Amino acid sequence: MFKYLKKRWNYLLAKLTGRFEENADPKVQLEQAISQAKNQHVTLKDQAANVIANQKQAEIRLNKKMEELEKLNGNARQALIMASDAQKAGNAEKATQYTQAAETIADKLISLEADVESLKSLVLESTQASDQAKAAVQQNSRLLQEKIAEKSKLLSQLDQANMQEEMNKAMSALTETVGEDVPTFNEVQEKIEARYAKAKAKSELSEVTVESRVLEIEQATANVAAQSRLSELRAELGLDSATAEVTAESSEAQAQPSEG
Repeated sequence: MFKYLKKRWNYLLAKLTGRFEENADPKVQLEQAISQAKNQHVTLKDQAANVIANQKQAEIRLNKKMEELEKLNGNARQALIMASDAQKAGNAEKATQYTQAAETIADKLISLEADVESLKSLVLESTQASDQAKAAVQQNSRLLQEKIAEKSKLLSQLDQANMQEEMNKAMSALTETVGEDVPTFNEVQEKIEARYAKAKAKSELSEVTVESRVLEIEQATANVAAQSRLSELRAELGLDSATAEVTAESSEAQAQPSEG
């Protein structure tokens, strides 16, 4: 049961983390990353400073021990010289005292020489560590400067990505259905074109009907003018009026438009 709950918790944590990453502002995350890199660089410099300080302290201690060693060596030589001079002067007691002092100094020299050798090893190690720390700081500084320089490029790419995403959304709105009650641009375009085509067709049909009536009127007018002219000719020729009336009635019947 505990393993199941732990597994479930890890799943929920990963899911929440994934949602946070999706909704997080890349600009804010970039600033956070640069800030974290700067803080790490400061920490690294502090650590390197401690390493270099240890190396400096070891060198100071070594220099002091070397001065002390040189001084003891001088004292030991002087004690041996004074013991020899006392021995030559026949003063055995002073010769013995100077000899004992030289031996005491020699004991200190042996201990001090051991300290010097130990400090030499410490200085060598601390110097190597100091050089490595300096190199690490220089390398991290270079990487930090590269990240800061890359920041501007990334921000520019982010702005371009945002612009492209907005363009993609705009293009999608022209071709994809936004919702059940919102038609696409293409659907509206097709609807308008269909209405325009239908209205144009009706207009053309109306024009055809008007033109037909005008032609009929023009034809009737021409027939009336022709009958009038024929009547004048018959009158001149002295033809009977009955024949003229029959002919006129026939012409009028032909001139009348058909129903429908």
